[in-house]
Amino acid sequence: MTYRSDNPEVTAEALRERLAGTFPGDLGIEPLEITEERSQGRLLVDERHLHPGGYVHGGVWAALADTVAAWGTLRNMPPGYDFTTLELKLNVFAAGRLGDELIATALPRHVGRQTHVWIVEIHRGERQVAMFTLTQFVIAPGK
Repeated sequence: MTYRSDNPEVTAEALRERLAGTFPGDLGIEPLEITEERSQGRLLVDERHLHPGGYVHGGVWAALADTVAAWGTLRNMPPGYDFTTLELKLNVFAAGRLGDELIATALPRHVGRQTHVWIVEIHRGERQVAMFTLTQFVIAPGK
């Protein structure tokens, strides 16, 4: 796959500054790495991430994966463009618990003019605990 460097200013460092007061920022999702080839973030599980049964809520899994894939989409879009999630699918293989460190890694499968498709793997240590597939719709300026 050929990667474009349309937004090289989209970096983990730059996004850390923009996360305050946003949904991903309030959830505690942290960017670790953002390049054309992949993006990576982490979440340290605390009480706000748990459903009443004591395990990570499905919406938190989805938010983590969707956010990390979004960073990759931002990096690979032309300046001035925007995007929205078109479709997503999440499979969770193991429960997340209080104190877990979840690392999400997003890899592009298709980076086109109108759509991007990303696969996100979430690991706890060496074990893959979830997989997420996401399609983004890329919106040209003025559309």
